[in-house]
Amino acid sequence: MLYCIIGKSSTGKDTIFKKLLEEKELHLENVVSYTTRPIRENEVDGVEYHFVDEKRRDELERSGKIIELRRYNTCYGPWDYFTVDDDNVLIDEKDYIIIGTLESYEKIRKYYGKERVCPIYIEVEDGLRLQRALDREKKQKNPKYNELCRRFLADDEDFSKEKLNAAGVKKIFINDSISKTVNEISEYIEAHR
Repeated sequence: MLYCIIGKSSTGKDTIFKKLLEEKELHLENVVSYTTRPIRENEVDGVEYHFVDEKRRDELERSGKIIELRRYNTCYGPWDYFTVDDDNVLIDEKDYIIIGTLESYEKIRKYYGKERVCPIYIEVEDGLRLQRALDREKKQKNPKYNELCRRFLADDEDFSKEKLNAAGVKKIFINDSISKTVNEISEYIEAHR
């Protein structure tokens, strides 16, 4: 089974993702996505993402390895985020976890099959989400506040109730406490198996 952590920006997806990987009894393997965006401070290539240039993205695309690709026309130019079939996912043998968007979840589900992919939708109140995004951006050497605002506003459309319903996302995890949310998701994964 492949569990897709999805949600608007700054809902705690990265933190929840890391804590779920630390839950040894879940036996989850990490699927690392790819991106052409610049690496942030404190990120590690091959951990948060595989950071690649456009040439490498094009090579993967020509070889038919890209499962899904999303391009965002950011305030700093186009940034691509994508999932690659790099022969590391043995979906019939192990359980995996990945972070993505609603769009990436739908394409991954189409690629691997509906019965093999499960959404984990995280939600946070908008004011708190905006404050978290601002706090994270302030820590960057070159904060990109205009991109933060673009993403925040785009999230309302990208994760509208209509789109969530169309994608079959029914279960919502409210992240008002990381430990509580991680426990709820862990129990959900155990029950879902």
